[in-house]
Order: sequence, then C-alpha cells, then structure tokens
Amino acid sequence: MSTLNASLALLDSALKDGRLTAGAAANIRLWLTEPRYAEYAGAVAEHLSAGKWRELDDVFWTVIPFGTGGRRGKMYPIGSNAINDRTIGESAQGLADYVREQAGPGPLSAAIAYDTRHRSRHFAELCAEILAAGGFQVYFLDGYRSTPELSYAVRRKGCACGIMVTASHNPPSDNAVKAYWSTGGQILPPHDRGVIDRVMNVAAIQRLPFADGLASGKIAYCQEEIDAGFIAELKGQSLPGPRKLKVVYSPLHGVGASAVMPVLAADGFTDVELYAPQATPDGDFPNVPGHVSNPENPAVFAAIVQHAQTQKADLVMATDPDCDRLGAAAPATRDPAGPWAVFTGNQIAALLCSFILERRKAAGSLSPAHYVVKTLVTTEMVRRIADSYRVRTVGDLQVGFKWIGGVLDQEGPEKFVFGCEESHGYLVGSYARDKDGAVAALLMAELAAQAKDKGQTLVERLDALYWQFGYHVEKTVSATMPGSEGMARMQELMARLRQSPPTSLGGLPVTRVRDYGSLTATSPGKASTSLPGSKGDLLIFDVKAPEASEGNYVAVRPSGTEPKVKFYLFGYEPAEMLANLDETKQMLGERLQAFERDLLAQVK
Repeated sequence: MSTLNASLALLDSALKDGRLTAGAAANIRLWLTEPRYAEYAGAVAEHLSAGKWRELDDVFWTVIPFGTGGRRGKMYPIGSNAINDRTIGESAQGLADYVREQAGPGPLSAAIAYDTRHRSRHFAELCAEILAAGGFQVYFLDGYRSTPELSYAVRRKGCACGIMVTASHNPPSDNAVKAYWSTGGQILPPHDRGVIDRVMNVAAIQRLPFADGLASGKIAYCQEEIDAGFIAELKGQSLPGPRKLKVVYSPLHGVGASAVMPVLAADGFTDVELYAPQATPDGDFPNVPGHVSNPENPAVFAAIVQHAQTQKADLVMATDPDCDRLGAAAPATRDPAGPWAVFTGNQIAALLCSFILERRKAAGSLSPAHYVVKTLVTTEMVRRIADSYRVRTVGDLQVGFKWIGGVLDQEGPEKFVFGCEESHGYLVGSYARDKDGAVAALLMAELAAQAKDKGQTLVERLDALYWQFGYHVEKTVSATMPGSEGMARMQELMARLRQSPPTSLGGLPVTRVRDYGSLTATSPGKASTSLPGSKGDLLIFDVKAPEASEGNYVAVRPSGTEPKVKFYLFGYEPAEMLANLDETKQMLGERLQAFERDLLAQVK
C-alpha cells in the first residue's frame, strides 16, 4: 500500500506540474489501482519512480483504439496506448467473447497466423491461448505466413474468426492484430462495433498454456494443409500465355517468399531470383531504406533495380512484410541496363485490370453481369477500362480492402473479376477476402511476359492505355500528426475543411464538395444533394479544369492505421483532348504539385 500511495503521489505531482497529460494520468491511475492490471502495476510504478514522463505520456495518453481492422501501434511492455500483452490480450478476448455470443453454443474454430515482426510469434501464441481457453479449436500456422493465406485458412477450415499478427508496412517498432470474420474478410458492420465494444470492456483474460493446448489438440498446427491448398488456389488464377521472363523478387525481409516463389514456379516461371540482401526474415528490415518495408515508396526499389540492371532482368517485384501488397518496377526502355520506372499502385491497378479483362474476354468468360471493385480513392481509369469491356464497376467504397471483400459476399463471387485499391492491394478469385501480393505477383509476371513476347515494355503498355482511356495521374501526400496533440489537430483540420472548404485548389475553382461523413454533395450557390456510397470520414473536392469537366479532384481523410492525414490528388485529361502525352504528363504533374502546396498550407 505504501508503494501504491507513493506512486499515486508521484502521479498527482506530475499531472500538476504538466509533465503528464490528463489522459495519461487517468489511464496510469487505472493501471496502478484496478485488479485487471495488477501484473503490470509494478512496471508502471518503476517508470514513475524513474521519472520516465515522456515514455509514460506516450503509452498512456489514450487507449489504443480497436478499429474496424484491429489494433496497431508501437510495442511497449506497458501502456493503454501501446501494443503489449495486455492490449493484444484484450483484443483476442473481446473477439472471442463477441464471436461466441453471436454463434451461441456449439463447436467453434479460429485460425491464427503471424509475420516476421518482432514478437509476432509471441503475440500469436498469446491469441491462441486465449481463443483455446474460450472453447475454440485453434488452427495455427506454424512459421511466417502471409495475411491472405490467413484469410484463406479461415475459409478453408470453416472458422468463425481469425487473427493475423502483423503491422503490415509500419516501422519495426510497431506490431498489430488484424481480426477476421467467418467470411475470411476483416470485420464489417454491424459486427465491427460489437467486437470493439467487447474489446474495450474486457476485465479478465483467460488463457490455456500453448503447450497444453497443443498436447490436448485444442491448438493444432495446420500449415502443410493450408500451404498446399493456398498455392493451388493461386495457381488456379493463372492466365494462359508466354512465361519467358527474368524476374528479381524481394520480400523486403517479410513473409512473401513463402507464397510468391512457389506460385511463380508453379505457374511456369523458371528464371526468378530471390533478392538476397532482403530475403532473410527480419523484423528490423535492415536493408530497406528507412527500415520501412513499404512497396508504395519508390525508394524501396533503388537497390533492387540497380541489381536487376546488372542481371538484365525484365521485372522487379516486392511485397510488404505480410505479403498483401505488391510493388513493381520495369525497364523504361527496351534496354534493361537503362533507366527503370517504378509503378504506382494506381498504375499497377490499371495494368492488371486491362490485362485480366483482355484475357477473360479472349476466353469468352465475360458478361455485363461481371464486375470489378475499387475504392473511392483508387484511379477512375479502372472504371473506364471496365466500361470498355462492358463490365460494371463497384467503385464508391470507403478506403480499406475489407469493403472490397464485403462486396464479394454481397454481389456474389461468381461474377467477380478484379478488386484493387490505390495502396498496392489487388485480388482475383474467391479463395480469400483480402488483398494478396502473391496473386498480384503471378498476374504481373504474366502481363510482363506477354508484353515482352509482343516486343513491348510495360511503360509502353501503360502509355497505350493512356491514349485509349485518357491520361490519369495520382499522388498521395501525408501530413504526420502523432500523439494527443496530433489527434486534436486532425479533428480540427477535418472540421475546418467541412465548415470552410477551399474555394480553389491549384488555381482552379472548387465546383463541388463531396462529404462522405454526411453523404452530401454541395456546389457553390446550390442546395446540398444526397451522395451515394457508404459513410466515412472522407472529403472530396472536385475542381474545374480547362480540358476536362471531371476527373480533377483531391480527397482528404485521416489514416485509420497511422497518425497522419492523407491527401489523394487526381489529375485527368480525356483521350479526345490528348495531343502530346509528354506535355500532358508535365502539365498535370505541375497541377498536382499546386494541389499539394495548397493542401499543406491548410495543414499549417
């Protein structure tokens, strides 16, 4: 009791002196006094005694949210705003409680997988212990596996839910859990709110020791069955065509080699090199710029492309740590030793969409009932390509591949052709309900081999699409806003943009504001009208350009996984207005730079 009183006195003094925020002090008090946090109280007291105010404020200023995908953040042994045994344990316990409540009595099962990050195996075993204690049969993938393979495992084993331990492309300091429903997709309404409510109200965490679970059969390894079935499903998505191609592939120190290498081999690609400096599974991501394995960042490809030039390779591909995103680069000319181009997520989406629809049409397996799916911040070029094949597009979705997975179940997977999002996420087939870097790698290799066989570079292929469907250019810009102050700034920025939207961006008049928070569209001098789509904290500002009546706009939203606001910039010139593609690329590039300047000024 004397230790507790001393700790509380230090806490009160730190709050009074401004060394701790009010939110941090309130959460620290809970961790010191409530029985459910008893095993962590000693470590909290030690931090107080040592005067680690900055560390304490960082990890206690709020309760790390369990969003609609799960919980993600920096790892730290204690703290309500950190990834640790308590916050991960609450996540697994809350998920187990809610699923049991919905399913009622009877046998239930769950699948669990993990990536190469620090403590991923530990957190995966912790989740398995909690689900097994809750009466679930746990199917555990022993060894590093991809997120889409976890999605597949949930579906194959008929599980009620699943957990993937990964922080995707976040820095090495981070980890997370992604929660999956019985569909194999991330949890959608109304179940997302139900799970969140249960997670936030967990008191006791029940565990069955992992070794005991294995011995009793309540936890069972299943990787041999799942690996074989998963690779077979991926191979089943292949399209006919040439396979003569030299590929350099990097898993960026993640799990990707477990899926990409075997599926490319199964598809007939015999000249695939695993890029050695980034092949070793390593949660520090040591040989990646900034130690952040994000294929959205062109700098990630610099060293790999340099090596590929010496090998006269035709294609470079890389996947993020949990292998649900794909990035790619290819020679900009017909000389592999010359300059290379790194493709954006939107460009890959357009290339793959065109390729898949072309091959499906040639096979006679397309109809007006078939459909492609994309999010609101993914290039409209996908829609225009689909229109040309008389295939419909579901494209008014909020950011996040979970919504694309949900459309598969709403519309039916039988007519699903392709799903994509701007952040390098792609899917074909019905074996999973999440994006898959391995299947995207398979299709990208097939596309590159076809282009090579025709004497065409991928850059030429993309330019041909621009001439046919108009030039589309997109760019994503982020403003980082960490901590409690950053959260308040993000909320203030979104409120200000709603209340006083800009009248112009990049020197062009704003003609319409689309607010997906209220599902209303407003134009200057006109009454608001209803907006189709789903609700979300997203604003889109349409601008009037001299050469196009539509297609030039910016979108703004707070990230759901990182402490930043994201700005999505879009430029477009219709095909009928194109005269000089190079001049149009320069002109629209300058337009997006002007958009960026004005938006960042709004932040400041």
